[in-house]
Amino acid sequence: MHRRVLVPAIALTAAGALALAGCSAAAPTDPGTSAPDGATIQVVAVTDVYGDIAKQIGGDRVEVTSIVSGTAVDPHEYEASTRDQLAISEADLVILNGGGFDDFMEQLVSASGTGATVIEAVEVSGLLPEDAEAHDHEHEGEDADAEHAEEAGEEHEHHHIEGFNEHVWYSLHAVEHIAEAIEGALVELDPEGAADIQAAAAAFLGDLEALHDRAHEVADELGGGEVVATEPVSDYLLADLGLEDVTPPDFLEAVEEGTGVGVGLLDEVLSLITDHGVRMLAENTQSEGPEAEQIRAAAQAAGVPIVAFSETLPSGEDYLSWMSSNIEAVASALR
Repeated sequence: MHRRVLVPAIALTAAGALALAGCSAAAPTDPGTSAPDGATIQVVAVTDVYGDIAKQIGGDRVEVTSIVSGTAVDPHEYEASTRDQLAISEADLVILNGGGFDDFMEQLVSASGTGATVIEAVEVSGLLPEDAEAHDHEHEGEDADAEHAEEAGEEHEHHHIEGFNEHVWYSLHAVEHIAEAIEGALVELDPEGAADIQAAAAAFLGDLEALHDRAHEVADELGGGEVVATEPVSDYLLADLGLEDVTPPDFLEAVEEGTGVGVGLLDEVLSLITDHGVRMLAENTQSEGPEAEQIRAAAQAAGVPIVAFSETLPSGEDYLSWMSSNIEAVASALR
């Protein structure tokens, strides 16, 4: 099968590509043509968030594999397997996040030699500043290569974009662009199914627009205010709801990069809760740590509402129902 790359994954170092090349299951294919008539399009998504969106648009014409599913796993801590490598090598469409969120996916795509269409959500989101540059952050004890995951102490690089929040699926505006990119890729891979795919995409985008409208209603009702967060996971949605995350950027950066939070930074966050009168604490339920526990305890003691957010789909939810639940949870907490 011949495939075309829609949005190239971020370029990897030669060492990173070679590290995974040993478990590659397919040679590069020539770009250019669509899937054979009647064939089910194989889609591999980094998380069930993007997997669900692809399934809602592709319907029975796609078979979706989501690498990270459910809320029991922290996507930032996920270690890729040879099964993941095989799935990507056989994919027609790969959807990754980018922005440093899922460097392991970028390595898998590069090492697999796949000619699959690749959509990078950050690149098509419309949120990335034109002058954004990726910065490499090295951490001890992390390793995205499943074959060497047991080698503690090995350095692993995150291609983080300085000052950019890579959790773009929490932006309803960004998901509109991502859904349109998925629609375009599926139509190109399956021209015979174009009418079905386009109709499903239109329905999804219509429901997404209704969520936009609901977010604006809630924003008007709540009248704004400041919040703090254990991580910047939900910031795009909170902004749509008229709320401002006043958590110190240096604190959020330290948490995201795992570099350690200084006592002064933690005290600054705690004082925002106890002295500054923030309206809410936004908590990432998939990332635990002593700092998050102290912040949660401070919010409970101060009577500050705590709203939980996850990075993947809770059980029984699809993307649209999940975002609706998040919107209503904030509205209920702050009324």
